[in-house]
Amino acid sequence: MDIQVIKNRFGIIGNAPALNYALQVAVQVANTDLTVLINGESGVGKEVFSQIIHSLSPRKHNPFIAVNCGAIPEGTIDSELFGHEKGSFTGAADARKGYFETVNGGTIFLDEIGELPLGTQARLLRVLETGEYIRVGSSKVQKTDVRVIAATNKDLLQLVQIGKFREDLYYRLSTVPIRVPSLHDRPEDIHLLFRKFAADFANKYKTSPVQLDDEAKQLLINYPWPGNVRELKNIAEQISVLSQDKQIGAKDLSKFLQPYSNNRLPVLASANGNTHEFSNEREILYKLFFDMKRDVTELKRMFLDVLQNPGMATQNQAFINELKEAKTHEAVQPMLVQPSVASAQPVIMNNDIHEHEEVEESLNIVDKEKELIIKALKKHRGKRKDAALDLGISERTLYRKLKEYDIEE
Repeated sequence: MDIQVIKNRFGIIGNAPALNYALQVAVQVANTDLTVLINGESGVGKEVFSQIIHSLSPRKHNPFIAVNCGAIPEGTIDSELFGHEKGSFTGAADARKGYFETVNGGTIFLDEIGELPLGTQARLLRVLETGEYIRVGSSKVQKTDVRVIAATNKDLLQLVQIGKFREDLYYRLSTVPIRVPSLHDRPEDIHLLFRKFAADFANKYKTSPVQLDDEAKQLLINYPWPGNVRELKNIAEQISVLSQDKQIGAKDLSKFLQPYSNNRLPVLASANGNTHEFSNEREILYKLFFDMKRDVTELKRMFLDVLQNPGMATQNQAFINELKEAKTHEAVQPMLVQPSVASAQPVIMNNDIHEHEEVEESLNIVDKEKELIIKALKKHRGKRKDAALDLGISERTLYRKLKEYDIEE
């Protein structure tokens, strides 16, 4: 079937090569029973492609149902898809048919497939492979003949890698993948869509359609459209309703567009309002991770040093105070040298030294930890918060340790 006929029938506007290719794949696969996975950002119109596939398939006279997997609570989605028996769970007053039973012979469109719980994914895989399913609370195997079209705005392979999506289900769903292009990937279609929406809303509200000047058109094209076609349609409706002047310039148009960064990347703002842009989202996560890892490693090192030599607790605290004072005077480097020498402990003994001091005190870590907690409480006169801060642990952890070691405050 001609692609232009499909566009006219389903109200699809645009001539971008990526859009035409996606439509061509949808038309070619429609006459089969192959499972289709539609990928694309939110708002690009993935459900329209599922309707195209169903309407051109031999199942077109049978039921079609669209299910938003992300909108159904995890506790009821199995019942919604596969049905349940009476009394199978609280509130199941009667037996109920699921979508795979009511749409038998037709097509089911599972939108936001990445939101399915792992247990439901296993049930869906069985349906796709054998056509069999079991109602919730039943042991009877039932058969169904349903074509599944799935859609997602997430990277399912990434979900597979972190264990949130079954790998076998991913490859079973993506027998034929269709990528619906984002609006910012088809800039030549943006003004065409805007004109179509503006004309529709003018007809709806009985007004003249708004017109964009050249600068406004360019602004419209350069905008990243994170909400894709859905966002463009909303903007067109707002302008049609709220604009007094039907000739729209760039300044007027900018009032309806959301502020955005040129690179569409996250921006971190400090308390004083300064912003720091990162080259990508992962860099933010990596920075936070390594900062946290470095802090934890340093705390572990200091805690072990204190366990091995309780006298270092006072030295470490003095050292930290000196560092803070040094940073205030922008003289960190000199302070880093002197205290570290004074508090340094020998790690490797010289071969010429053979004498060593006999240590009769307990070296048990638990005893040392209990002793330090008692000392900290005495030092701070029983104030848990100050004692915990001095020990480098949380107040909650200190409370647990007090119970564990049966320490009276």
